[in-house]
Amino acid sequence: MTPDLMLFIMPGMPPGVMLLSLLFIGISMLVSWRLRSKFREYGQVPLSSGLTGKQVAEKMLRDNGIYDVQVISVDGFLSDHYNPENKTVNLSPDVYASSSVAAAAVAAHECGHAVQHAKSYQWLTLRSKLVPAVQVSSSLVQWVLLGGILLVNVFPALLLGGIILFAVTTLFALITLPVEFDASRRGLAWLNSTTLMPPGEYGKAKDALWWAAMTYVVAAVASIATLIQYILIYMGARNRD
Repeated sequence: MTPDLMLFIMPGMPPGVMLLSLLFIGISMLVSWRLRSKFREYGQVPLSSGLTGKQVAEKMLRDNGIYDVQVISVDGFLSDHYNPENKTVNLSPDVYASSSVAAAAVAAHECGHAVQHAKSYQWLTLRSKLVPAVQVSSSLVQWVLLGGILLVNVFPALLLGGIILFAVTTLFALITLPVEFDASRRGLAWLNSTTLMPPGEYGKAKDALWWAAMTYVVAAVASIATLIQYILIYMGARNRD
């Protein structure tokens, strides 16, 4: 449910880029801490309906006419996700078996992704197509950027290659934003249309998902800012030639 922050602290990194990376790492840690504290807080608020996260997810799927998606439990804290390949809503233990407002919010959000998949939501489809490219770029980008920074004055093309790889991950982070916001919108709209939550509980669910969304916003902004920094370094090296 929470994204990875694609920032690196590497030897030879220019001070400006290093400071920017440290700044966003700090912001990301702060937002992640706030998200975890919110989910722990709302995880102590019992859901009026008494349904567990698993039951909330199954009900939302049925209400949306989806019967080929399985709800299963996976290890980890906030490790919840929807897998479009095997059509499973994967819920962490704190969500799967919990009858809390936080559990209901997370379950509804992940089922929002299942609804997106069933309706061929264009941004989810595009993100899925980018996954193979992102997997390749993520495994190479750190080393290519490191080599590019160290050799920028003699072989700037290597840094350009790193920039292209990093741009792929940045594009993925940007495309993820509408996917995540829309999944929360769908989940919250469904929760609001049912009798599962009174207004007070709904407000807490909305707050929890807002903080979850902010982790994706921080990751996307950090990726854009870092990409711009590397582009400026590359352009500076080219201008010195």
